[in-house]
Amino acid sequence: MLGFIGGTGPEGKGLALRLAMAGESVFIGSRSETNGAGAAELVNSMSKSISSDGHAQGGTNYSCAQACDIAFVCVPYPGHKETLSELEHLLRGKIVIDVVAPLKFKKGQISSINVPEGSAAEQAKNILPTSRVVGAFHNVSAQDLLKSDKSIHSDVIVCSDDNEAKLVTISLAEKIVGVRGIDGGNLENSKYVEDFTALLLNINKIYKGHSSIKLTGI
Repeated sequence: MLGFIGGTGPEGKGLALRLAMAGESVFIGSRSETNGAGAAELVNSMSKSISSDGHAQGGTNYSCAQACDIAFVCVPYPGHKETLSELEHLLRGKIVIDVVAPLKFKKGQISSINVPEGSAAEQAKNILPTSRVVGAFHNVSAQDLLKSDKSIHSDVIVCSDDNEAKLVTISLAEKIVGVRGIDGGNLENSKYVEDFTALLLNINKIYKGHSSIKLTGI
């Protein structure tokens, strides 16, 4: 089962929807059991409309971390450290895919936050030393993911020090039709991918669109 910790926001729900559409069982977690269950109900209603074999359930972040085999971390950055610290004992030995891009918004400008550990993914690794941490899915438009009939044409750059966990994540990314998984190297490279999210969002404001990354030459 795929768990989405803090998965009630657009990115978490969007990824849960697309992977449920691909036939995966997903669990959407939240600080509120009601909110988690409500997000799962929404995903089920959207995925069933296209005859998916996937299924979503929801509840608390604790239940999500306990039930899942692979965890996606989708919490807002201000709650990143605290949430993972509380769930560390439930995530030991599991693949943990951190999708968090630390961002700040000021006077209409979006910029990246300096993370002492280097990146959100590296912060996760410090908190979860026995988990298999991966940084990925930072640059796929959450709004596009939530439109079940919209084609996604994007690369997902995947960074990790654990090669097997990286390959598993690339395989999951490619379950989303139109997405290509790209090996982005070691976990420290996640910083560059996370920071690039700020540029994409600023471009989106200029063009009133949903930009993403597509690499050529490989």
